Amino acid sequence: MKTEKKAIRYLGKIIKYTVCIFLAILSILPFWIMFMNATRSTYEIQQNSISLLPSKYFLSNIQVLLGKSFNPLKGFINSMIISVGATACTVYFSSLTAYALVVYDWRLRQPFFTFILAVMMIPAQVTSIGFYQFMYRIHMTNSFLPLILPAIAAPATVFFMRQYLLATLSIDIVNSARIDSAGEFHIFNRIILPIMKPAIATQAIFSFVGTWNNLFLPLILLTDKDKYTMPIMVSLLRGDIYKTEFGSVYLGLSLTVLPLFIVYFLLSKYIIAGVALGGIKE
Repeated sequence: MKTEKKAIRYLGKIIKYTVCIFLAILSILPFWIMFMNATRSTYEIQQNSISLLPSKYFLSNIQVLLGKSFNPLKGFINSMIISVGATACTVYFSSLTAYALVVYDWRLRQPFFTFILAVMMIPAQVTSIGFYQFMYRIHMTNSFLPLILPAIAAPATVFFMRQYLLATLSIDIVNSARIDSAGEFHIFNRIILPIMKPAIATQAIFSFVGTWNNLFLPLILLTDKDKYTMPIMVSLLRGDIYKTEFGSVYLGLSLTVLPLFIVYFLLSKYIIAGVALGGIKE
């Protein structure tokens, strides 16, 4: 019986590892194909759409890419300014709002939270026209501020942070800090934020990826070529009416994706640490 149980457990582990490896390959495969297409010519991509091996046209694709007024350094800087600024505003002020909803007992707390949930149901495209008109009237187009400051109000992030605090935060910690004469902002910055590191890392990844890949709002707000973001530059690569160089398009997409991998690898350790901490039983 023991031998059979061991064999069943061993078989179960093999199945689990096989499924995990298959899912990992399935997740990596689209990115690998994109990187390989960045080294191929337009003819090769059109004739054979999928290739797992690199080709010899990488340097020629770089020349074509730079010849189309594609400035990756400027695009990186512009996208980084917007993404980092919006991500910092999102995670900090959403955490602050969630802290107020959990720790403070005030009369309109539940209606305010209900209002946040209602705002979550409104698609961003519904308010985009009015937002653009407002920015145009106050002469805020061709500026990064309209793409950064609205990130302060992020209902989905507030909801996530609130649920995380309800599960992890003990009010006794806050009361003890108050007894020791600690100020409210000191409590939040020195005690609450370290507790929320896994949640902040998770939402920072989502916010950074969403802001970095955002094309709609930057495309209607930014008309100055010196302020174009990476997604705008990549979208303009297909604007040639005579011929589209798909190799250079895939190369532009590859350059756009690289910072997202870096951000994920930098912040993933905090998510793993939070999951491991939550799995410890007292």
